[in-house]
Amino acid sequence: MELLTQDEINDIRKSVDIVDVVSTYLPLTAHGKNYFGVCPFHNDNNPSMSVSKEKQIFKCFSCGARGNVFTFVEKYENVSFIEAVKKVCDIAKINIDINIKPTKKKDFTILYEIYDLSLKLYQNNINTNQGISAKEYLKKRLIDEDTIKEFQIGLSLKNHTLLTNLLHQKEFSYSDMIESGLIIQNEYGYNDIYYNRIMFPLHDLSGQVVGYSGRIYENDSTSKYINTKETKIFKKGELIYNYHRAKDIARKMDEVIIVEGFMDTIRLHISGIKNVVALMGTSLTKVQANLIKRLSSNVIIMLDGDSPGSKATESISKELINIGIVPKVVRLEEELDPDEYIIKYGTERLKAKLENPISLTEFKLSFYKQDKNMLSTTDKADYINQVIKSLNEINDDILKELTLVKISEETHIDIDLLRSKIIKKEEVIPKIDTSNKEIKDKGLIKAEISYIYHMINNKEAASLYRKIRYFPTEKYRLLARTIYKYYLDNHEVNEADISSFLDSELLETMNSILNLELKEEYSTELINGYIDTINRFNTNSEIKRLMEKLKNEIEESKQQEILREIAELRGDSND
Repeated sequence: MELLTQDEINDIRKSVDIVDVVSTYLPLTAHGKNYFGVCPFHNDNNPSMSVSKEKQIFKCFSCGARGNVFTFVEKYENVSFIEAVKKVCDIAKINIDINIKPTKKKDFTILYEIYDLSLKLYQNNINTNQGISAKEYLKKRLIDEDTIKEFQIGLSLKNHTLLTNLLHQKEFSYSDMIESGLIIQNEYGYNDIYYNRIMFPLHDLSGQVVGYSGRIYENDSTSKYINTKETKIFKKGELIYNYHRAKDIARKMDEVIIVEGFMDTIRLHISGIKNVVALMGTSLTKVQANLIKRLSSNVIIMLDGDSPGSKATESISKELINIGIVPKVVRLEEELDPDEYIIKYGTERLKAKLENPISLTEFKLSFYKQDKNMLSTTDKADYINQVIKSLNEINDDILKELTLVKISEETHIDIDLLRSKIIKKEEVIPKIDTSNKEIKDKGLIKAEISYIYHMINNKEAASLYRKIRYFPTEKYRLLARTIYKYYLDNHEVNEADISSFLDSELLETMNSILNLELKEEYSTELINGYIDTINRFNTNSEIKRLMEKLKNEIEESKQQEILREIAELRGDSND
């Protein structure tokens, strides 16, 4: 089966609980009838997303995102609607006969095919006689056969044209080969980028290979790793190493660990710590930060224990704070990285550190104090100002107060003076713009919006749509017609099911209306009042049109005909 009917989609939605599904992506806390969590669709500092078990919808009181279980997964996973349906079925363990391949941009299909073929070649290479020394190297690094297979580790051989020739045989063009970032053209012709290196594949969020990091293993070259250049399918700042493997366990554990390198990730993974990801370097982009937020708001940064690792920890924490995450920190002694630490001290000692991370503020107090002479007035003032600036970036009032007390005792500065430097933040609730550029009649706009608001969740209001001649505002007209069609086909209406029936533009219009949170109670009299307002506007607009037509008409018989039409309309409007 390739297509689902609306009835089948509705049946699937009704057979799952949106709270259960959303809980697999982010933690929810029960509050009364609803559940609340941090909204993943904007930079949310406080839990502002509500999930209703009764209505089977989610909505964010801050950014306005809302919908049913399918629209949540569609938006969260950035997949098509039908892919979202399939993912919901997988989560709920519902068997559904529909085969869906991950969406690939049509223009990029050739690049994906090149990488699929290159992966098979590199994996095959490492299992030949020519791969024995590479496997010996990995074995010394305590990477066994199972790990090589799981992480799809391969090998580029001492042959500058092996991949090039294979791709040529498969009839790929040289321009596509070069665009992939795996082949280069130079004075010797077309050659492989990677030569005699252990190949660590880099995956996109769905698990497709889109790049490589190739490591030397037979000499001490300064360029230990060569990473694939950025291409149409590989954007370094938009991907995170091991994300596709770690995402499910990180969401389940409600915690994600950030490390620096590929070997750190692999070592933790095979040691049983699988909620771990690595950055493509020591910086964190806004895109990457939001990807991490999708996994959990509980983040531990555990980079290399040296000075650059300390600086990178401070830098990464700033980007996370910008999106409402205050991470915890693990610092490793002896300037070791996590891979080296486990090999030297064992997994249990590292796990103990992960179970007892220090707060970000505690880390920063130590970090800001580095290379400062606390007997120097200038250095002490600089230290205090850095701490105050850091505290102003977070929203935890208790942590702020505890830190201020500590700083006051440490520096002998009056605590009231320190408190006066803390900026009081007021929560700003965004207002929804309900202005309409097409029509200036505010009474009409209110009637259209209010009628549709009730139409979405009330069968009687939906059935009364037949009494409306015409919705003057185009976007509301299209939405009302679609909801009415849904009502005629299904003999019922509710927001959760209608959300699956609308295209993205109509869904946006519906959400903008629902987010107004109109508090008026439903009554037939109220709805008929809105219908009368809309119809009266239509009548008056038609009278104005006919009056203009009358001015330009010179034939008396046609003038009389127009006057009769106007009289009939005025009679209707006076009823």
